[in-house]
Amino acid sequence: MSMFSKAGAVACTVLLAAGTAQAGERYVLTASTWGKLQAANVAAAGGKVRFAHAGAGVAVVESSNPQFLSQVLASGAIKGGALDVEVDWTGPMRTFDLEANAVNPGDDRYFATIQWAPQAVKAPQAWAAGYDGEGVRVAVIDGGIFDAHPDLGANVDTVAARSFVAPLGVDPAVDACRMAWNCDTGTFWHGTHVSGIIAAVDNDLGVVGIAPKATIVPVKALHSGTGSFGAVIQAILYAASAGNADIINMSLGAVLPRNDGASVLTSALNRAVNTAGRLGALVVSSAGNDALDLDHLGNYIMTPAESGNGLAVSSTGPMGFAYGATNFARFSSYSNWGTSMVTVAAPGGDFAYPGEELCTLPTTTNPVTIPCWAFDMVLSTSRAGYTWSAGTSMSAPAASAVAALIKQRFPNISVGELKNRLAQSADDLGKPGVDPYYGRGFINAYRAVTR
Repeated sequence: MSMFSKAGAVACTVLLAAGTAQAGERYVLTASTWGKLQAANVAAAGGKVRFAHAGAGVAVVESSNPQFLSQVLASGAIKGGALDVEVDWTGPMRTFDLEANAVNPGDDRYFATIQWAPQAVKAPQAWAAGYDGEGVRVAVIDGGIFDAHPDLGANVDTVAARSFVAPLGVDPAVDACRMAWNCDTGTFWHGTHVSGIIAAVDNDLGVVGIAPKATIVPVKALHSGTGSFGAVIQAILYAASAGNADIINMSLGAVLPRNDGASVLTSALNRAVNTAGRLGALVVSSAGNDALDLDHLGNYIMTPAESGNGLAVSSTGPMGFAYGATNFARFSSYSNWGTSMVTVAAPGGDFAYPGEELCTLPTTTNPVTIPCWAFDMVLSTSRAGYTWSAGTSMSAPAASAVAALIKQRFPNISVGELKNRLAQSADDLGKPGVDPYYGRGFINAYRAVTR
């Protein structure tokens, strides 16, 4: 059984990596639209277009010309540009692996005694009403997804899966994993955990997702938790077009300064999110794990939570679930908040319960004994098998899954209507109406598909 310590500060502000143009640098460029004129100006300045989307007016280009950016902007056809940078998108989290011998065929369908999140959002009631996400496509823009997992494989669209992670050009073996959509480092695999929250298969083994018949479209933009703005932008636009996604989950985020370079990159990301909306895909993002008031960030921005017309999800989790606590809508100790950003809250878990004593909870076969605080986290699939984790990375896919249930119930619903129904069907907690912690409320799967 492996574990990361729960000790230590949660807040982690991620700043843009400093740097100047080097040979073969990549840039993100924006224009009112992208076409032959823009491509010609890139070529004239010594650049090569690696990706472009006409409707979004966004391109990722490469150039070895140290004066490329100034020259291409001087053309007038391209309105904005910045050096593409890699950032740590997934932020801090806590994890705790489930003992392999605790998982046996014949276990109850979703470890009902320990997997509290589906119960918290009334997912079993939505399933009983006939809604399980069947026919709905949810793109997971994240790291590698382990499609051979017995609780995921049947729901993963391997044909549509893509990776936009660029090679480093140092070690072929490292690059092979970096560029593969179903490869990552370590034994957790963030994208695998996120995918299980959405659509782990309803079988006789392990866990079950909140939308257990939804289709997962893996779109890799991160490796070991980091990735470039350009990769994330490409992933969004691919997912919404060729990936045919109805919903795009982005359990990622970074706090960036509002300087010139960051403004160009966040503007490009906004364009991608808004274009996805126009193409019919709702973008759902995590609010972030920095315990920040996003209404008062000053000269900083949380992205993609504050990007475009998508929605952001804050986190909740019980305190002392192992002792019978059912306060599933308790606001998580690490979650960001703010009325300017949060649309809804969802189960993301917590690890704030004090002490290291062990607790034991039963399953239909073997009881599980772990530190009591770990039961307050969200249990889902991982490369190691099954792992508890906590973060707004876990709350966003819960909201994406409920959105998938709504989409199944109303196949022709618009993106705006889908967003509104998710919010309007939530349990109004905190201050009546819009609240800085819960937004419009705590998601309710049953009400979302029956009201």
